[in-house]
Amino acid sequence: MKAIALVSGGLDSTLAARIIKDLAVDLIALNTRSPFCLCNRKKADGSCSHEAGRVSQELGVKIIAINTATEFLEIVKKPKHGYGSHMNPCLDCRILLFKKAKEAMAKEGASFVITGEVLGQRPMSQRLAAMKLIEKESGLEGLVVRPLSAKVLEPTIPEKMGWIEREKLLAISGRGRKEQIALASSLGIKDYPCPSGGCLLTDPEFSRRLKDLMQYDELNLKDIQLLKIGRHFRVSKLAKLIVGRNEPENNRLASLKEENDFFFQPLELAGPSALLRAKSADNSILELCSRMVAKYCDGADTQTKILCRRNPLQEYQFIVSPKNEEALAAYRIN
Repeated sequence: MKAIALVSGGLDSTLAARIIKDLAVDLIALNTRSPFCLCNRKKADGSCSHEAGRVSQELGVKIIAINTATEFLEIVKKPKHGYGSHMNPCLDCRILLFKKAKEAMAKEGASFVITGEVLGQRPMSQRLAAMKLIEKESGLEGLVVRPLSAKVLEPTIPEKMGWIEREKLLAISGRGRKEQIALASSLGIKDYPCPSGGCLLTDPEFSRRLKDLMQYDELNLKDIQLLKIGRHFRVSKLAKLIVGRNEPENNRLASLKEENDFFFQPLELAGPSALLRAKSADNSILELCSRMVAKYCDGADTQTKILCRRNPLQEYQFIVSPKNEEALAAYRIN
């Protein structure tokens, strides 16, 4: 038999794929890329598909990588099944992923899908009712095998048909991970960089930044990269300032600057770079941003020079005193 294994590179999906592979099932790994992935190690584009690639290579299976960023962004804007505790549309996310798995099944001639889900582990998407809903809306009812929790769930079609041996599957449930970690050790699986996976949409600080973009109709894939770094300030309805917190973030802001963005740097003192993304920004906004940058410069108790550059033909210098912390709080998004 042939199956599609949803592989993120995390511990649970790795274990699930390994269990089914050891049952002599022909596996094909499927990895979908999201701009909101939270992983300890990433590629330059922000994805962690290289971890899924490593896992598939170790298992000796083919991998299909799909970029679902654009589709997922539309889900984040208006999820059919709502959000979790923050901005995480977990049910809609899983439905999209399962639909992609169904498409891969048809293309590859596979008969069912494997996932690393554990019953009760995630409060929104791994409840029994949620699992059934996701299967129904993706058109995969009875065709999703969850090897880690199979024995605490109803038998699936592949189990009933004898395609896989139910007695070789597990009965893990709940939020603990001791059983998975012990199993990984017994199987010689040691390198799992994101054992619990993760998503930036469950992070309260990131969610506040995302809500701000949505409120001002500024949400797009390019702006999402900015949400991951710096201090964020809404300086007007049409403009937002991001101030770097360290040298890597300063460099990242420089790399993300677009043609119409304003870029700020201190001229006299050590301090942060900052990027202003604005639909409109007059001189008062540029001066305000300069004062915000000055607040984070070393020793900026009095006036200092801040360079503001949009392009080689648009360059300004502001001599400003720093904004105090109380004044900054009025603009701070997080």
